[in-house]
Amino acid sequence: MAGLVSGLILVDKPAGWTSHDVVSRTRKIAGTRKVGHAGTLDPMATGMLVIGFNKATRLLTYIVETTKTYRATIRLGHNTSTDDADGEIVQTRLANAVTVDDIERAINDLTGTIQQVPSAVSAIKIDGKRAYQRVRDGETVEIPSREVTIQCFDIEAIRRAHDGKTIDVDVEVVCTPGTYIRALARDIGEALQTGGYLTALRRTAVGPYHVDNAVTLEQLGKEFRYTDISTAAAKLFPTRTVSEAEATDLVHGRRITASDSTELLAAHLDKGKVIALITDAERAGKIESKPEIVFSTMEDITGAPA
Repeated sequence: MAGLVSGLILVDKPAGWTSHDVVSRTRKIAGTRKVGHAGTLDPMATGMLVIGFNKATRLLTYIVETTKTYRATIRLGHNTSTDDADGEIVQTRLANAVTVDDIERAINDLTGTIQQVPSAVSAIKIDGKRAYQRVRDGETVEIPSREVTIQCFDIEAIRRAHDGKTIDVDVEVVCTPGTYIRALARDIGEALQTGGYLTALRRTAVGPYHVDNAVTLEQLGKEFRYTDISTAAAKLFPTRTVSEAEATDLVHGRRITASDSTELLAAHLDKGKVIALITDAERAGKIESKPEIVFSTMEDITGAPA
């Protein structure tokens, strides 16, 4: 089905599926082996998973580095073995004394650039082995902290259980790549001395792509909907229109006149066909634009086989 085209598929991942499950299913639907995703979602989580196929898999590296937006529910009053609802409750501390002001302060302290220690059951590799596998094998896992930025951490609702023992906090988080929302729940719980874990997590946006434009796997199976690589690149990067002569140079790996920009640009023909990602670079004292990744062939430019 997708053998001759390339693009992105925005999938609304269902709960209970791994990101690998979604990729495997998409391969079957698209009829191509060259499929990847831009950022893992835990099985419990739902929402935006950006899938690239064929040449568009080369865009995924850049999409992974964009900001992510999540909606989540944090439950105060318990710790779990995985920092989310998939794990077992390992500690209970009543949250009935926690006030709204307490919660707001804890969230404010975790807003901005922070040092975060990912969950021990994350997919981070330690000496070549996934952290979660080390935990399963009975090993003690110590993951070093990393710098992440929480650009937005908004409280949407606070709900206290009838017995007062737990509190659910609905939040929206906008963050840099590499942030673990489970770890935010854990750290808020520790700051409040109640424990905390995620009961719900939904990714609503990855960079410029929003889940409102995503399809379910069931819908994808009925109608193969995707964003073609040229449209996807133009949404992800600033653009520069190039002539056919310049496009020909880029396809052959040659440099063209400088763009006078410090950004990575998507070079395309005036009819919208993306040719390459280009960046300005100096060579022999002269600034020119060089191709970083080439997507097109001469046939794409001229309409005839090279």
